[in-house]
Amino acid sequence: MARLSGFPELLPADRAVEVAVVDALRRVFELHGFANVETRAVEPVETLLRKGEIDKEVYVVRRIHDDGTGGSSADALALHFDLTVPFARYVVENAGHLAFPFRRYQVQKVWRGERPQQGRFREFTQADIDIVGDGALPFHADVEVARVMAEALAAVAGVLGFAGAGDGEDGPLFTLQVSNRKVLEGFYRGLGVAEPTAVMQVVDKLDKLPAERILELLAGTGLDDASARACLALAEISTDDTSFVEQVRSLCREAGDVQHPLLDEGLDELAAVVAACADVEGVRVTADLRIARGLDYYTGTVFETRMRGQEQLGSVCSGGRYDELASDGRRTYPGVGISLGLSRLLVPLVADGLTSTRAVPSAVLVAVADHLPQIVVGLDARAGDEFACVAGLELRPGQDSSQQLRAAEQGLLVVTLRQQVQV
Repeated sequence: MARLSGFPELLPADRAVEVAVVDALRRVFELHGFANVETRAVEPVETLLRKGEIDKEVYVVRRIHDDGTGGSSADALALHFDLTVPFARYVVENAGHLAFPFRRYQVQKVWRGERPQQGRFREFTQADIDIVGDGALPFHADVEVARVMAEALAAVAGVLGFAGAGDGEDGPLFTLQVSNRKVLEGFYRGLGVAEPTAVMQVVDKLDKLPAERILELLAGTGLDDASARACLALAEISTDDTSFVEQVRSLCREAGDVQHPLLDEGLDELAAVVAACADVEGVRVTADLRIARGLDYYTGTVFETRMRGQEQLGSVCSGGRYDELASDGRRTYPGVGISLGLSRLLVPLVADGLTSTRAVPSAVLVAVADHLPQIVVGLDARAGDEFACVAGLELRPGQDSSQQLRAAEQGLLVVTLRQQVQV
């Protein structure tokens, strides 16, 4: 039977790695007071398509015998393509039962009907954190989300065996890149750009297109050559500390004394985020002004994340601030969050040979001779059973030496019992 492309399945030893990563994430998120939620797999189609970005990638759900006359288009359901849209709906529906600002983490499957390729799947797992407010959300939530995810990425690197890599010449496994759309929009408006969003969408393509092509596209938005080159120069600023602030100020002077209140506000916010993450070990946090996140609902801090050795995957962990995460028409719920693509980062590593030392959770295998009627280990486990696993012990009667050797290759300590014992 042919495998379904885009729907990855892991062998037990590889799945053990995924479970360990999720456990590490859960520990960090819960340590910082984030509550776990799970939302339903389906949402109304009109809810999922409200933003209009990926309408061709949504999987619609219907019964096999549905003749299409059973209800209106408003009743149509589809699988969610991310965790943000269902979470926004969840917040609105349960606002009366939530304490704001509400901190949530969610690890769940999502589905997208896109073309499968390395790091991109039709079914995959995401791990999201968000802080959402009722009417307003203080900026320190941006700092908190950045630091929590930085700590989580460091914990994941440790689970995957990359702990301490920050001291080596290759650097940490993950680089969390932080920017702020207020910096970009303020700079563009200070240059006299009428449509900053159009410029951001072009700058957001810098990882995929050469600089000269970006300049051509910027010219297509109405920028003159000097302004286009100034925008490109801003995008090339990247630092591991807050020194980017002076670099931006210097560029502003060179570009004709560029000034705008949004620019000042954005620089202050971005500097606060980078400074707050400076002492997180095991992950690199940078201010990177090429990160624009072309989607227009981001309003401030934005994040992307690169994984060392897998740069071709693009960002494996992205997000940002959105001042209108959800609304019921009367109340608005702003939020800031970030989404880690678990399948996106794990499946390529597994393909490269990353796996667990053993495929089962048992730590010790006890091989029981056929003539022994029973062995009592904690909970009266019977030797006549196929096997019993109690407190990390796996019991298998009648295993010959070759079978025991195979068990040892799975990472289990093998103990053979030749007389009845009780422990």
